Amino acid sequence: MAQKTGTEDGNGTGGSPCPEAIRRALAAHTTMTLAYTDEDGPQACAVLYATGAGSGVAAGSGAAVSGPVLYFVTAATTRHGRALAGPGARAAFTAQRDGQEWSGLTGLQGRGDCRILTGADRAAAWQVYLARFPFVAGSERLRDALERTSLWELRPDWLRLIDNGQGFGHKEEWSRG
Repeated sequence: MAQKTGTEDGNGTGGSPCPEAIRRALAAHTTMTLAYTDEDGPQACAVLYATGAGSGVAAGSGAAVSGPVLYFVTAATTRHGRALAGPGARAAFTAQRDGQEWSGLTGLQGRGDCRILTGADRAAAWQVYLARFPFVAGSERLRDALERTSLWELRPDWLRLIDNGQGFGHKEEWSRG
C-alpha cells in the first residue's frame, strides 16, 4: 500500500504544496458528500462544488494560507447551512465518481473549515463557480436564485486521494500542518 504524505505549515510559508494528483482529482469531480454535525447528531448532504487555487488570508485570522479550496452554494437556512454558519465550523467530505469497479476506485476524502463568503471574496469565488457550471449562467432563473443564496468556501486542511488503479489501497495525502 503506497502512501505519500505532504505537510504545509499553517501560515502557508513552507512545507509541501498540495500534490498535483490530488488537485487533478478535486478538479475531476463536481459533487461532494458534505458531512457535519449539529445538535441532532451527524448528517450528510450532497452539493455541487467548484475548486479554486487557495491562496490568500484565512478568515478572521490574518494568517496567509495556501492549498485548494472548494466553493459550494447552499442556503444558510438549511440544516447543513445552520450547522456550518457558526464560527470555527468544520466539515468532512468525500468526492468520487459513481459506478466504479473496486479495482479502479478513485476518490477523495477531506476535512476543513467552512465559511460563507461575502464581498470581493464572494465575487471572485462566484466567477470560479460559474466557470465550472456554465449552465448556471445560461439560465436566468437559476442564476438569479443562486446569486441570492449563500456561497460557501470549504478550505481543506487534510486531503486523501484513494486510487486503486495504482494498486489496491494506494493513498496519497496532504495536510496543511
